[in-house]
Amino acid sequence: MAIWKLGCLATVLVLAVAALGLWQVYGRGNLHVDGAITATPLDRDLVEAREDAQSGIVESLQTRVLFGDLHVHSTLSVDAFQWSLPLMGGEGVHPPADACDFARFCSQLDFYSLTDHAEALTPRTWEMVRESTRQCNAVDAQSEQPDVVAFTGFEWTQIGTTPETHFGHRNVIFKDTPDAALPSRPIAAPGLASQAFRDRETLRANWKIPIKAFPDNQPYNDAARHVREIARLSSCPEGLASPDLPANCREFANTPESLFRKLDEWGFDAMVIPHGTTWGFYTPPGYEYDKQLEAKHDNPNWQPVIEVFSGHGNSEEYRPYRAAEQGDEGWVCPEPTEDFEACCWRAGEIIRSRCDQPLSEECDERVAAARANYLRVGVAGFLTLPGTDLSEWGNCGQCTDCFQPSYAYRPGGSVQYILARGSFGEGEAPRHATLGLMASSDNHSARPGTGYKEYERRKMTEARGVVSEEWRELLFGDAEKSDESVALSPEAVFARPPFQRVWLERQASFFLTGGLVAVHAEERTRDAIWQALFDREVYGTSGDRILLWFDLVNAAAGRVPMGSKLAFEGTPRFRVRAAGAFAQLPGCPEEVTQALGAERVDRICAGECYHASDQRRSITRVEVVRIQRQLDESEAVEDLIEDPWLTLPCPADAEVCEVEFDDPWYASAGREVLYYVRAIQEPTAAVNASLLRCDGDDCDPCFGDYRTPFEDDCLSMTQERAWSSPIYLSSPAEAGSP
Repeated sequence: MAIWKLGCLATVLVLAVAALGLWQVYGRGNLHVDGAITATPLDRDLVEAREDAQSGIVESLQTRVLFGDLHVHSTLSVDAFQWSLPLMGGEGVHPPADACDFARFCSQLDFYSLTDHAEALTPRTWEMVRESTRQCNAVDAQSEQPDVVAFTGFEWTQIGTTPETHFGHRNVIFKDTPDAALPSRPIAAPGLASQAFRDRETLRANWKIPIKAFPDNQPYNDAARHVREIARLSSCPEGLASPDLPANCREFANTPESLFRKLDEWGFDAMVIPHGTTWGFYTPPGYEYDKQLEAKHDNPNWQPVIEVFSGHGNSEEYRPYRAAEQGDEGWVCPEPTEDFEACCWRAGEIIRSRCDQPLSEECDERVAAARANYLRVGVAGFLTLPGTDLSEWGNCGQCTDCFQPSYAYRPGGSVQYILARGSFGEGEAPRHATLGLMASSDNHSARPGTGYKEYERRKMTEARGVVSEEWRELLFGDAEKSDESVALSPEAVFARPPFQRVWLERQASFFLTGGLVAVHAEERTRDAIWQALFDREVYGTSGDRILLWFDLVNAAAGRVPMGSKLAFEGTPRFRVRAAGAFAQLPGCPEEVTQALGAERVDRICAGECYHASDQRRSITRVEVVRIQRQLDESEAVEDLIEDPWLTLPCPADAEVCEVEFDDPWYASAGREVLYYVRAIQEPTAAVNASLLRCDGDDCDPCFGDYRTPFEDDCLSMTQERAWSSPIYLSSPAEAGSP
């Protein structure tokens, strides 16, 4: 009996030690909490100097130019949390408080909004976002013209697996910050993003990570607890109005129409901003924006502007090619042109290069199978050729003649396509979207407005990757190169962890420091900024603080600014005024270092701040884009877009580039026409500006992981730019038609 008792005791001790060991490795996860916001406002002299520089350069105008970023994630977003982990070379979490300090002191913006993924927010973290925004505004609440205005928001992250079911992403921004002016819960999108952000299978698939990282496994346990907190939240019951739902559930909107309806039910001042409309990282090949031009999915009461540029690239320019084309029996791979090669086509050519007899019938069959296999799984097509070196894919899928295009460019979602294309109901006049153009960063480390300096690629962009080959093998495996394409089913792909379904290593070359939104506002106030956004008196920049005004000068009411829509008869005459951004001084203003402290400047600003010199960069030219709005579906969209329609050189050595132009053709056009301008700045170096760094098919990607030195910012020369909102003109007869 004594021996039996000793045996039982030993077993209990072994189990206890094992449990303790498991707890040490997998337990002790901490909740993600907010940090402390610096309670000191930005030095008033710095604020006033910034405002004079942004508004005083053209004295005749009554409005001022204010710069902001309306697309910013903290590490409450699961993808951001994952990028913050040590195995990704991350710096640790960046909570909402960091966004406030960064906007106020590092980038010195006039306004910003947090837009964490709704699919990753819980009642606790949504309250954290709301309270952090209020605390940020409270720092300078005594001022009638506060140093920075913070807005509350979230991102509706919809991902469809087919072009028919894909609507894309939208940021939802709320004007006011009291709880009584905000919904009880963010509104999420069902589908892939929601599954990925609460995927317990991913935790189980990564069970080896805490063991490998031990004893430095705390960040991974914290990330696991964050996912578990998200996964525990149950879905809201259906059939109830949004305000009648319980606060402690996850609410879903399947489509933009459903999202607008739920916002209508709340009745709060809010806006919805589409973004990433050409970003092929998650957007199915062959996607087009057409269904979202229907009135139910394009409500101007909620959706006044669209994001043309971000840290994920440019979504402006239209091209007629597609990454996949609809055939009689489903999707087919298009043949390459001089300007574009689809990646499904390149998959076939990779297989052809492995044939002993490349021109044989047998090889042709293998090539055709490779292209079909690629198309079957869409954005995960690269998985059908395991072990393939990234260089073998060349520049496939990319817009090779666009300015800093988004990855795997989907031109059917480009802003030019959206503005030209009509929506046609039976017996109805064509309907068109009327949108202002803006830009933001889509930063995922609580850093609004990162484009003020081009530095620290792995902190100021989303270019992340594992820190060693060992970690890469653990996460992704070591796939052997195959001479044959692998036929994968969509179900097999979706069974993989989310980070294995997307082409992370290729995307890293396309992450940029991000853009800015600029408004022409009467005052530096919440109300004035909001009104300017809804008036579409707004423009976007690729990151530099370029000043831009675009006006119709001969309207009946006098000067009419960018974003206006009006009936006009005769020959329109336009004026453009633009000034380059200030060159930057190294380091930070002394007042910033004193307020934040050197340690926090290093932690959140990465040692550099917005620090303007008195030297402006020059604007070299103004490009004018003219777009005719589609009257019927037989009109080819590419024939309606004239880009550039005019190129106007700027006077040399002029501080302000001022040019005028008119369009006599419009008087007899008899149709709605829009005009917008790009102000192009002199060349400067920028992070990842050369993207895949291709010379023909020979590419040298800038990896986010250990294969490119972390200190290499992958700088290349580019011409930063600003995009005005369009001016929409129609003949009086057309304006009066149904």
